[in-house]
Amino acid sequence: MTTTRGIVQIHSAPSALCPHIEWAIGGVLGAPVHLSWAPQPAERGAYRTELAWSGLAGASADIASAMKRWARVRFEVTEEASARCEASRYSYTPSLGVFHAQVGAHGDVLVPEERLRNALLTTAGDPGALRAAVDALLGTAWDAELEIFRQAGDGVPVRWLNRVG
Repeated sequence: MTTTRGIVQIHSAPSALCPHIEWAIGGVLGAPVHLSWAPQPAERGAYRTELAWSGLAGASADIASAMKRWARVRFEVTEEASARCEASRYSYTPSLGVFHAQVGAHGDVLVPEERLRNALLTTAGDPGALRAAVDALLGTAWDAELEIFRQAGDGVPVRWLNRVG
C-alpha cells in the first residue's frame, strides 16, 4: 500500500458542522480527528481550520467526497504525489461545487493535453471563448471565490495527523 501526505483546509464551515467534519475526515483516515477551529473573519458565524494528514494514496478524493455533502462548507484538500498517483487538489464552494486538478511540484495546475486540444477545438478560434475554457480548466472561478477565505486565515497553524495502525 502506498502512503502519502496532504493538507485539508476548511476555509469556512458553520459551527454546527464542525464535529461532523472531524468525524468524516477521521473516518477516511482511520483515526479520530480533533481540530482547532478559529473564527473565519470573512464570513459571519463561520469557522476555519487546517489539518496536515498522512494516509493511503488517493485519500484526498475520499476526504473531498465525504465533505462535499455539506453545502455550506468551503474547503480544499491537497495530496502530494506518490508512486501510485499524481499530486492533486480538490476545491469546493457551495456555489461552484467540486473542482479537481492534478498539481505540479510547485503547485501549478497541470492540464492534460487532450483537454487543451478539446478547448481549442470547441472554441473555434474565438479568443474570449478560449480564455473562458482555459479559466475553467485551471479552476479560476474556485480560486477567485476562495481567495478571500484563504487570506483571512493567514498565520493559522497547521496540525499534523498521522494514520495509526
